[in-house]
Amino acid sequence: MLEKTLKGILVAIAALIALAYTFGYDYLFKGIRETYLRGETGSSIDDGTYFKSHTIAKGKTIPWVKDSLYNKKQLTKTLVEDLKQSKTASFLIIKNGKLVHEQYWDAYNQESKTNSFSMAKAITVMLVGKAIEEKKIKSIDEKFADFFQNYNNVEFGKYLTLANLAEMEAGLNWNEDYNNPFLPNAKAYYGKSLEEAVFLRGFKEKPGTKFEYQSGSTQLLGFALRKSLNKTIAQYCSETFWQPLGMEQNAEWNTDDFGMEKTFCCINSTARDFAKFGQLFLNDGEFNGQQILNPQFINEMRTPTKLSQGAYGQGLWINEDAAIKHYYFRGLYGQLIIVIPEKQMVIVRTGMDKRETFDEKGRPVQVAMYVNEVVKNFD
Repeated sequence: MLEKTLKGILVAIAALIALAYTFGYDYLFKGIRETYLRGETGSSIDDGTYFKSHTIAKGKTIPWVKDSLYNKKQLTKTLVEDLKQSKTASFLIIKNGKLVHEQYWDAYNQESKTNSFSMAKAITVMLVGKAIEEKKIKSIDEKFADFFQNYNNVEFGKYLTLANLAEMEAGLNWNEDYNNPFLPNAKAYYGKSLEEAVFLRGFKEKPGTKFEYQSGSTQLLGFALRKSLNKTIAQYCSETFWQPLGMEQNAEWNTDDFGMEKTFCCINSTARDFAKFGQLFLNDGEFNGQQILNPQFINEMRTPTKLSQGAYGQGLWINEDAAIKHYYFRGLYGQLIIVIPEKQMVIVRTGMDKRETFDEKGRPVQVAMYVNEVVKNFD
């Protein structure tokens, strides 16, 4: 009897595995292996080493200059309590181009590399901007079908532009759900092929008619970028940003099994190096006496769109409704590079904040709180 029961269980498991492969859900096995079998309940900031990646090589390091008040001022009690409750890994404050505060928790330190998650979306848009500057791409308004002609034959496909992808107005048939393993985000994150995950989605509405945050949009933008280059996106990122910004460490950009970077997420780097991107925006694209990115393109990225009700630009979240205006790179679980122009400040926060709450425009309310508490004590 026991033998028959065991045999029945094995047959059922084999049938489930066969069905998973038949219907394209085989990526679930990797998802289970890299989450539950490691004691996690989902993706985490420490995922990077469990996926294939391309190295973003650094050049000559330009270390942060420490302010004379470096780590001499304490964070407010309200902020410290929130950072502890939200499982923060790092919290950095840059003021006037100098490192004024740096703090780490739970064994993380200045050399710890963590997953950017969707902060990589803004970096992808920046790379497109650089490719336009170098005439590898005609303009941000170029049609996606110029890169992949079959989109002329897909309903609404011929209307899609790179700007639509950068501004989250693509109209893709894509549900941005991070919890349902059967939806496209999980397939893009854990699956073998990004082409399979995003190229087959199609559209649910005409591009340019509605704002809807979709990771698939930035991945398509990444495919257009990759097609315009004669090198990997990670190599291009090294040449255009990592080396000119004098990053302290190499970074790793996770890829699918075919070597395509996950441009919707997954740059594994340090808080100090992430902070350089915030400073680059504060300096209107200039760093260490070199114009690294066109200031006009920088300005386009941080200009809010009408369809997002002023909450999003090109790869960046924006809050001009707040008393202290700011904009930011944002990734899942509270990965943040916050730029506060009027105070000449940059804040970087990394960690695993699973209790994020959002305002009526889809922006995490914690960001405005971080800005207020930091300015209160460090202005």
